[in-house]
Amino acid sequence: MSPVAEHDFGSALEACLKPTTMDDYMFKSHVQNCKNVVESTSYLEILNYSDPSYNCVEEHPLTNDEFENFLNRRGAFEPPALKPGVKLLNGIRMVLQQKAKHPETFTPHYISFTADAYESMVRTLRLPFRAIEGTSVVGPFFWSAYDQDDEDPHLQIIFRKSDVRKKGKTRGWELMLSHSFRTGITTGYAKGTESSDMVESVKHLKACAAQVMHPLLLPVIILSHDLSTKVDQKQREAREWLRRLEHAVSMRNEIVEAEGYVKQDYMDLDQINRDLVECHSQVLWKRPQAYQEIIDFIGAAMGRFWDMAERRPEAYGGRGGEVDRLHRNMTGRLEFYSAKLKGTENYAHTTLERLTIQRAALYNIIAQKESKLNLEMAGQQRRLAHASKRDSNSMKTLSLLGAIFLPATYLASVFSMTFFNFQNGGGNGNSGDSNDSNDGPVVAPTLWIYFVITIPLTLIIVLIWRIWDKRREKKYEAEDEDLEVGIENMEAKIMSNMRKRTMSKVRTWDLSKAQ
Repeated sequence: MSPVAEHDFGSALEACLKPTTMDDYMFKSHVQNCKNVVESTSYLEILNYSDPSYNCVEEHPLTNDEFENFLNRRGAFEPPALKPGVKLLNGIRMVLQQKAKHPETFTPHYISFTADAYESMVRTLRLPFRAIEGTSVVGPFFWSAYDQDDEDPHLQIIFRKSDVRKKGKTRGWELMLSHSFRTGITTGYAKGTESSDMVESVKHLKACAAQVMHPLLLPVIILSHDLSTKVDQKQREAREWLRRLEHAVSMRNEIVEAEGYVKQDYMDLDQINRDLVECHSQVLWKRPQAYQEIIDFIGAAMGRFWDMAERRPEAYGGRGGEVDRLHRNMTGRLEFYSAKLKGTENYAHTTLERLTIQRAALYNIIAQKESKLNLEMAGQQRRLAHASKRDSNSMKTLSLLGAIFLPATYLASVFSMTFFNFQNGGGNGNSGDSNDSNDGPVVAPTLWIYFVITIPLTLIIVLIWRIWDKRREKKYEAEDEDLEVGIENMEAKIMSNMRKRTMSKVRTWDLSKAQ
């Protein structure tokens, strides 16, 4: 066997015998199962040297053909030639996707690179393999640990927060970092949507370029932006919202009347119910307990970093050095956020308890409103009963008219038969010819008397009935109006009495002194 063949065979045998670690196997498996989306990519490179003239802060777009060159510091990214005595002190090199827009970019099992590019980035920059297993994680998440390289240990960090799509837009951010204690360089990858604070955090990091020797600097910056004054303002707005709701539901007089929901003794219960739900949601925004745990995890990561940094005083300055001062400053900032979150937690808890009370009171009001609706239904049934009564009276009227006219009609029909001839006087007619008078039916010339009497009499009766019916209808209309007014007055009286009873209750405190 030739020497070349022996070398190839030995390399292949070594590759076959080289053990595959659990993390390596799971990383490959997850990457191959992920789908990929395309996002605009850039890079950030901050390097600090013993000679400040070599220091650089660079952020530029990163094309696909330059991606591998950046990872391996080749070509345009090759380290500069340094003067004798000049050395690299610390720095940070990151792949950035600050304005991710694809709807699936934070969906589980999606990555914003091809599988090969993602694997190359993670392996070359020594990023944590476990990050690929956190694509489905929601809410704030932080993890840190050392890798398994004892000769060149790296502190690896995963910090992310993602959520489901809102109105079709993806939301969230993620950060992967790996800090080398031998070189002082932090490598990483960061991605965030426009709704996140990633752009501002990177801008903040560039402004603090001289302090990038601490690997927890960027996570603390991101946490600072995530816990900005907007969180406190949300809680303050929720409390103001709550006071207006309390004024409307239970008449707590702690707001200006013009700002309340009640307008002219009328409450829009549907609006109040919706606002109760919205207020509850606003109080739960960025739950303090979750961020308290994140602060604890970041504090533990800072402890891991400082334990290793103390063993390398030549690189990190030891106690009293610049890194130590920065570390103590960041620790104090975490303690500040922890104390602020504790206050926010207590404040939010009180708001939630008061919202629960108002919700129960609102349910009672809604129950009263349902009773009012039942009262309205009873009123409608009463009106239906009145209408039925009117119909019955109308039928009585028709029956009466029939009783009056049917006998006369019947008699007229009977007497109009040919068996009766009241005009034939037995041959004593005016013609003097008895034979002619018996020839057929005779129409009496006084027949008009029947019509002259019948028609006016009928009209008079109908007119009298019409006048009587009109008066009756007006009486019924007045009764219906009184019924409607009575129902409305009853509702207003119920609500007014309820509010008066609430205001007349003996209080155990003086509202004028409770500020």
